[in-house]
Amino acid sequence: MTAILSQPVIERGTTLSAEARIRMEASERTPLLYSEWERSLFVHYEVSPEVLQPFVPFALDVREGKAYVSLVAFDIRRLRPAMGGAVTEWLARPIANHGFLNVRTYVVRDGEPGIFFLAEWLPNALSVWLGPRAFGLPYRYGKLDYRHEHERGELSGHVEASGCHLRYRAAVDEGAAYRPCESGTLTEFLLERYSAFTERRGVYRRFRVWHEPWPQAGAEVSIEDASLIGLTGDWFDQAKLVGANYSPGVAPVHMGRPQCVNGVGCERRWGAGLAPSPSGRGQPQSPLPGGSSD
Repeated sequence: MTAILSQPVIERGTTLSAEARIRMEASERTPLLYSEWERSLFVHYEVSPEVLQPFVPFALDVREGKAYVSLVAFDIRRLRPAMGGAVTEWLARPIANHGFLNVRTYVVRDGEPGIFFLAEWLPNALSVWLGPRAFGLPYRYGKLDYRHEHERGELSGHVEASGCHLRYRAAVDEGAAYRPCESGTLTEFLLERYSAFTERRGVYRRFRVWHEPWPQAGAEVSIEDASLIGLTGDWFDQAKLVGANYSPGVAPVHMGRPQCVNGVGCERRWGAGLAPSPSGRGQPQSPLPGGSSD
């Protein structure tokens, strides 16, 4: 029988990173995975909620009436199980180190803010196979070439998939002071997210992460080709580029277990080891706009 834990007590004034740690420790004894996220460029777009919502199966988390989508280009390093030490880290080596391109928007579920991935591209075929089955993530195979050389103030990248491309150049001050986001700012709203919600074949899941606050600085970005992002939906035709941020990275990143938040047969499919949340235990849910049948 799955134990249902009480809601964590979060004091006023607690940073979003600290809140995330409290949530994770209240629901999981240990993380499932550790990793390191390095050389991360965030590129932000503003879009009307009415235009974006049909592509997102969770309620959008809007700010002053506006919805946002961010492209996040980064490298993942040393992805490994939290248990088992050097042996399990060695076994995880085939999926441990590679680039990522996330296209994410901002959602809220049962009062918990998080992200939803419209698409994710990566160059590791084994990860592309595993991610959807384990976490419900919308992984796609792509060729990635990142040159994030913040030490010289120069950033560039190229992602290619399905005959489409994302090409960008960006600049950050060579002597930039990388600091956590100021509380209450749009930058904090966009960067400091510690829960991810996914949907696959009618099953809705959440997994939590925790790391120290992102050390970041503003960046100037130029998008030379964004045809790849158009594959995520025609919302992009009406999106407006509003800014970018760069971070040298965070480590370690604690990654939690995927937990069902709704969907028929979730416990049957994923077993007692991936416990459903109290709010969604055994409850059927009708398809939401934009839900994938993949």
